[in-house]
Amino acid sequence: MPYLFLIRHGASFMPHPALVGEILAWNEAMAKKGILLDGNPLRPAGEAVTLRVRRGRSMTAPGHFSAEEEQVSAYVLVDRPDLKGAIALAATHPMAKAATIEVREVWGALPALMGSPRPKRRPRRSPPRSPGPRSRRSAPGHP
Repeated sequence: MPYLFLIRHGASFMPHPALVGEILAWNEAMAKKGILLDGNPLRPAGEAVTLRVRRGRSMTAPGHFSAEEEQVSAYVLVDRPDLKGAIALAATHPMAKAATIEVREVWGALPALMGSPRPKRRPRRSPPRSPGPRSRRSAPGHP
């Protein structure tokens, strides 16, 4: 089952080089095992744009939607058999020592609720052979 890790920390957080190395090693190890499906850091929350559509009108506002101190800074998508396994895996992520990791199952039930058949799961991707410009290894400090 796919699980999403939402990694949150304060706006002033800056990872030290050793932590960046640990994150890169964790990503590589999980990709080789076929557990890591995707993951990337996000641009700073201050660069976000919040969108709402009400009564057919789009309204945008600069910044992220939450007034919380912690901001979502990265996401990691993993494949684990159950929530217990996903939580145990999240505890091994290097950012667990420095941030908060929210673990959520990706809910694939929406098509069934709407009367449509559930789409087939995509086959697992092979780990990348070499880091490219969009690689999760290209952005230091985040998974």
